[in-house]
Amino acid sequence: MNGGHDGMIDKRRNGEGTMMNIPSVLKLIIAMFFLSTLPAQVYALTPGQVFDKVSDAVVVVKTLDAQGNLKTQGSGVLFPSGKIATNCHVVEEGASYLVGRSKQLVSATLYAEDGDKDICLLDAKGIEGKPAQLGKAASLKVGVPVYAVGAPMGLELSLSDGIVSQLRGGPPPFIQTTAAISPGSSGGGLFDGEGRLVGLTTLYMEGGQSLNFAIPVEWIDGVKPGRIPAAGGHSRTEWLERSIALEKRKDWQELLDWNRKWTESEPEDPIAWTTLGATYGDLKRYDDAIEALRQALRIDPECAEAWYYLGIAYIKLKRYDDAIEAYRQALRISPKDAKAWYDLGIAYALSDNRTAALDAIRQLRRLDPERADRLFNLIVPR
Repeated sequence: MNGGHDGMIDKRRNGEGTMMNIPSVLKLIIAMFFLSTLPAQVYALTPGQVFDKVSDAVVVVKTLDAQGNLKTQGSGVLFPSGKIATNCHVVEEGASYLVGRSKQLVSATLYAEDGDKDICLLDAKGIEGKPAQLGKAASLKVGVPVYAVGAPMGLELSLSDGIVSQLRGGPPPFIQTTAAISPGSSGGGLFDGEGRLVGLTTLYMEGGQSLNFAIPVEWIDGVKPGRIPAAGGHSRTEWLERSIALEKRKDWQELLDWNRKWTESEPEDPIAWTTLGATYGDLKRYDDAIEALRQALRIDPECAEAWYYLGIAYIKLKRYDDAIEAYRQALRISPKDAKAWYDLGIAYALSDNRTAALDAIRQLRRLDPERADRLFNLIVPR
């Protein structure tokens, strides 16, 4: 599950040849690097400018019971279509809904529900505001600034800032962020440094700090009129959030049990099999990891994350040619994935193909110069 996969690439060939000798200190650098480094924050807009740009697009969502009493409340985001997007757990079992700002609330009806993705769309005639400008979660990188805007506890809009701390699954990825998401902010917006919507915020704090998540904005486009309940009693968001929380706690046995239950409940979900495969990798059960990841790819051959973790497992088993092919497939799907270019360079170096390793560095330099320098220092003798 670890995007950094600590120590995953810590083995090399022995003997003479074109492969470099990596002293122990450099091996330590590899391990430290795979914990991932965060680039310096560069704000395209100030936090205040982001808030001013997006605040008209974020609304309060009130869910009422059959008697008109408040049942739950959260946040929502006004889309260019005129619909309000929010989390399904915000509007769950509601008889009617109100959306808006402060005391300016209008009635809304449930237009579309995808319980598996935890995304619901509301139709609110007469809602005022400037729709959100849409960005892409797939374009995010770990370390970039993001801003969560919502209405905690039904109060006035608030902003919290942070960074992308991890990208999970995808493409598009599920976003983990350090930006605080308070109760009542579920269904609000996560915005990038240009004030573009990249996700809907959801809340899951179990297992440690910085466990704040956002559903990628790209998922919303696939939500169509009608109702799709969550299969197996859990949405994909709930399965993934719980998995991440257990990984954060390093509760490996519970994590394995949970992910097995996920694949049993959702046997056609490639993200479930990918997460199980990554978990087997964390437990150093690489053959089991390969089997789970291959199952993910049988379901969805375009799952870049599965190809990436497959490459890691092959590296650990010293199957370097297979690792290279897996990374190349991941990059075919997500050509701007810096961590995949990095690992591909390592795989080429371990297979004694220094020319290809240097080409991987050149490709990586366009995306992440600092990471490219680290890779160069690892594979070029001094």
